[in-house]
This record gives sequence, structure tokens and C-alpha cells, in this order.
Amino acid sequence: MKRLTLIIAILAAAGGACLAQDAAQIVAASRDRIKADTVSSRSRMLITAKDGSTTERLVDQYSSTAGGLTKTIIVFQKPAGIAGTRFLTVENPGRPGDRWIFLPALGKVRRVAASEGSGSFMGTDLSYDDVSSADRSADKDDHVLLRQEDMGGKACWVIESRPKDPDYQYSRMVSWIEKATKLSLKIELYDRKGELQKVLEILKAGETQGRLAPMVTRMSSVKAGSSTTITVDIIKYDDPIPAGVFTTKFLETGRP
Repeated sequence: MKRLTLIIAILAAAGGACLAQDAAQIVAASRDRIKADTVSSRSRMLITAKDGSTTERLVDQYSSTAGGLTKTIIVFQKPAGIAGTRFLTVENPGRPGDRWIFLPALGKVRRVAASEGSGSFMGTDLSYDDVSSADRSADKDDHVLLRQEDMGGKACWVIESRPKDPDYQYSRMVSWIEKATKLSLKIELYDRKGELQKVLEILKAGETQGRLAPMVTRMSSVKAGSSTTITVDIIKYDDPIPAGVFTTKFLETGRP
């Protein structure tokens, strides 16, 4: 009887390991779906407050994976009060990435510390960590396949991801990943107390240059009752981007 119990325990452990491995592979496939050396885009951010009032931002974003490491810069074009604000993230091998921001009102470049990761990014419902997590590697989290279910008629894997870094702003993320496309249609983000803090949803996807990408995305803050909807107007893949764009000099001057 003891031997049978031991065998069942071993099989159960092996099955759990397989599920964890499969979940990690699914998440990696989802996050690494789009293959491109560079991505350039122009988007509108519509911020909706709890009382229904709205404000809008116009932003350009440029990303490069030259050398196998991701570099991204976001440039605010409108409104006039924040035009010229620029935010740079640079991935580092084996250690946390670097983040800098240039605020025209201050006239200088400032490094964004890791402790500021949960802070609001330019008054939106996205945090600095949210913006940086667009290229988050799957191996930074532990993944478990919770179940399989349909969302809006689309078959999905539901996967829980728990950050290995105990200081990360979220204690866990639950993703609905569409089987057919590997798109994350919805992600629930839980704070360190285990309470639901935000919900990220893809409202519309579209194909450009043979690549399927989110075209309308909404981040909702559960407790605050606010949301930020990002609509992509233009997106281009593999357009040349000068290396000088991904530097603190460009942050300060706006010139590569």
C-alpha cells in the first residue's frame, strides 16, 4: 500500500512538472509571437477617469532587438503640456533593465528606480513595470496551466504566472491565451496582497505585414475605476531605426 502511494505521488509530481513545462512553453510562445528586428508605432491613449471624464495622449514608440536585447523608447507628441516627454528602457543580460525618463519641464534625464516600478506612467493606468513588461521574458515567472476554457467563442489556455522576484509589483498574473493565435486576450493582475488590481484586455487585433498584433488594448484599474485604452493607428516592422535613438542623449535632445 505504501509502495502504491509512493508510485501515485511520483506520477502526480511528474504530471505537475509536465503541466508547468507546458504552461511555460505556451507563455513563451505568446510573448515571442512576433519576430521582428524593429517595431515602430503611433498610438492614441484615451484615459477615462471614474467620473467619465477623458484625456488623450498621442505617442510614438520604437523598439529594437539588435544584439538579442530589447531597447524601447516612447515619445509623447500630444498634448502640448507633456509633448517632448521621452521614456527609454534597455534590457540587460542577467540583471534588471535600465529605465530613464526625460521631462521637458525639468529639462534633464532622470533614471527611474526599480522602487518606482508600480508608479503611474504619465498619468495612465499603466505603471512603469507595465510598460517595461511588454517584452518580459517568460523565464522571469513560474507558470501553471489552471484550465482550458472559451472566451468570446475563442478556445483559450488559462495560465497563472507568479514572478520569481518577490519585490515585483504583482504577486501573480492570470492570462487567457488564445490557442489559435497565441494572443493573450486578457490578463488579470493581482497585487502583493493577492487582490485583483488591474485587468488588461485586447479589444481588437489586426494583421500588418503578416503579423497579428493587438490594435486596441484596455488597461482597467479595478479599485480606482479608471481605464486607459490604447489604439494603434500605425505600426511598421523591420524599418531601420538609428541606434542613437536608444540613448540618453536622444532622450535629452530628441535627435539621434
